[in-house]
Amino acid sequence: MLGTCLATSSHAQLVRIAEGDFTPQASVLTFSTYETNPSYDIDTATLGTVTVSFGSNFAGQTVTNDFPSTLVGSPTGPLTLLHDTNVYVSGDISNPTSPVLSGTPTFNGPISVFFSKPVAAVGLDGGFFNALNSTSIEAFSADGASIGIVTNTELGIEFFGLADASGDNVISGISFYITGPEPAGFAIDNLTFGSARELTRPPPGMTPIPEPSTYAAFASLGLVLLIVRRFHRRNAANA
Repeated sequence: MLGTCLATSSHAQLVRIAEGDFTPQASVLTFSTYETNPSYDIDTATLGTVTVSFGSNFAGQTVTNDFPSTLVGSPTGPLTLLHDTNVYVSGDISNPTSPVLSGTPTFNGPISVFFSKPVAAVGLDGGFFNALNSTSIEAFSADGASIGIVTNTELGIEFFGLADASGDNVISGISFYITGPEPAGFAIDNLTFGSARELTRPPPGMTPIPEPSTYAAFASLGLVLLIVRRFHRRNAANA
C-alpha cells in the first residue's frame, strides 16, 4: 500500500511504498557473488541499461570512525559515489536470503547506492534490526539534494520502498546508515528499482499515463458523444 509523505525538499516528496507496489517488470538485484564494492549493469524494462554501484558514501559525506560507523555531512553535486570504507557481500545467519551486502565494520557501517540513470522508485530488504528507529535511509537527486529520509519501523528484516511523489525518475542514489542504538547492525539484500511504469499504481500526486487502449476508448467515447450531441441539435432545429 502506498504510504504517506515522509519528508520533503524544495523540489521533491519522498513516499514509502510496499514491496507489492512493484510489478514483476521491476529490476531485482541480489548479492550472490562474494565481492567488494560491487557494480552491476542491469538491463531494465523501461530505463535501458542502468549501472548500479555500491560504496560507503557520496562526495560531501564523511564516514565516521565510531563503532558503529555512520555518515555526517551532505552530498555535493553532482552526486558522486565514494569508497571511503568498503562495502562487501557477506554471509549473514540472521537473514534467510543470505548472502547480503554489508558495510565496514561488518554490519555496522554505511552503505550507499548510485544509479547511473535516475529511477522513480527503489526498494530493499534491510536488517536484521534489534531496535526501532535505529537506522536511516536517505534518497538523493542527481545534484546531491536530499529528497527525504525515513527510519526503520520494524524489528527483524524490513522492506524499505521509496518513491518520489511526482512519479518522475529523480532518485539517483540512497544512503543507508545507523543513526541510533542498534545492537546487531544491519545489511541489505534484494535491491528492487524501476520507473513509475514498474509500479502497480503511481505514487500520490502523479497523474497516470493512459495505455494506448485507454486512449482508443476515450476517442470512441468522444465520437459517440459528438454524434449524440449533433442528433439532439438536429431534432431541436426541426421541432
